[in-house]
Amino acid sequence: MTQIAVLGLGIMGLGMARNLVASGHEVTVWNRTPRELHEDLTGASVAATIAEAVADQDRVLTCLTGPQAQRDVLLGDDGALANMAAGSILADATTTDPHMTAEVAAAAAAAGVAYLDTPVFGSRNEAWEGRLDWVCGGPAKAFEAFKPLLEDMAATVHYMGESGTGTHMKLIGNLLVAAQMVSLGEALALARKVELDHDAVMGVLDVTDFSSGLIRGVGRASFKGDFSPSFYLKHMLKDARLIGAFATDQGVPLPMSGQVQQLYQAALNEGLGDLNASGLHKLLFRLSGLGA
Repeated sequence: MTQIAVLGLGIMGLGMARNLVASGHEVTVWNRTPRELHEDLTGASVAATIAEAVADQDRVLTCLTGPQAQRDVLLGDDGALANMAAGSILADATTTDPHMTAEVAAAAAAAGVAYLDTPVFGSRNEAWEGRLDWVCGGPAKAFEAFKPLLEDMAATVHYMGESGTGTHMKLIGNLLVAAQMVSLGEALALARKVELDHDAVMGVLDVTDFSSGLIRGVGRASFKGDFSPSFYLKHMLKDARLIGAFATDQGVPLPMSGQVQQLYQAALNEGLGDLNASGLHKLLFRLSGLGA
């Protein structure tokens, strides 16, 4: 059994904390917005402040909404790093930009804390069921020490290398996720327009060599008009912006990804930000002259 603090109980962090509790660890949780814990987290302790949550903890896991949330929660006199003990390890599952990762890593080093950038692939169901894919950057020794905890929440765990490489891999992977979400929506719109049977379409998409878990799961949900959030559309737009900035820093042109970002911006402008990332399909359906 390991003591660990989890900061951030959103869609993803809640599932992470649940699996740590289920694995028998002593978990302390904190969230910026106080909330009633799910019954599966009744074994966790609830901290009133960040300082209380991380006090005397050798392991801390954060899962936040982005760079500004990292700045608010991790940095500053009231932040986690100012209150963590030297020699402890902070694993950060936030999807963020490489500059923020470098800033937090430097602040952690100054505090004597080992910092791991450990974002994940997966959404609500994978987090809840402990089937996330972790991509990790940072000191190898700290990674090996934290890895058993990650494995309690994981389908797979991947060590990418030095600090920042987990963040890099996450943005590269999300580029593919966002692009596939758009192309799937266009394909479904075309299938609906010519009135192909939805079950027949999915029967083909289930078995082809260009299929994926996203196509199989999201395709069925979008055909049914189910856009309940597992990963918010507004967060996909945030990630698309981070991907664009990352590519610009590296001098890599992303002409198609730029168009994807603009489509997500248009979907947000249509009031779809609190739907699942596949809520973009509602916009594509409307542009195709299709109803709900």
